[in-house]
Amino acid sequence: MTDFFVAEASIRQLHARYADAVWRKDYAAFGDCFVPDAEWRIGGKILRGRAEIVENLKRLMPNFHRVLMTFRTPIVDVGHDPVTSRTYVTENNVFVDGRTGTSIGIYYERFSTEGDRWRFAWRLFQTHYLGPADIKGPLYENEDFGAPPAMPPLDATTSDHTGLSSQAWSR
Repeated sequence: MTDFFVAEASIRQLHARYADAVWRKDYAAFGDCFVPDAEWRIGGKILRGRAEIVENLKRLMPNFHRVLMTFRTPIVDVGHDPVTSRTYVTENNVFVDGRTGTSIGIYYERFSTEGDRWRFAWRLFQTHYLGPADIKGPLYENEDFGAPPAMPPLDATTSDHTGLSSQAWSR
């Protein structure tokens, strides 16, 4: 069985490396956060494999001057294989045209070790809010999978509540 403290520290470090890579727009470091055959379900899209995940970020990031991600304390379950977590996250965004925005969501994650580091093997992101920083915009409903350690099934749907995935991000 995986040691809880090792798992939690490893997941926090992975979240920190991920947030740092997004802030710096470091695509190699971002890709290094995922196992080669990772799956990421986000905004109505299902991205399969590290290369597709990185290409999606490369497509989106030219629209942002900066993206600051803040991960809350992960709710970690080491009682099953693989180790899983549920983590609340906030993004503060500055678009290249000067607009700002905030998003709030939940990441459901399954992890794998590769070498001496933990990486994302499977992720589902649920958007609960996207709009002005004062949180006056709409809140989005998402499926509730129950109290932790409950996790979504591997084929869980991902919703594009905002319409952003179907729109061209380029201005």
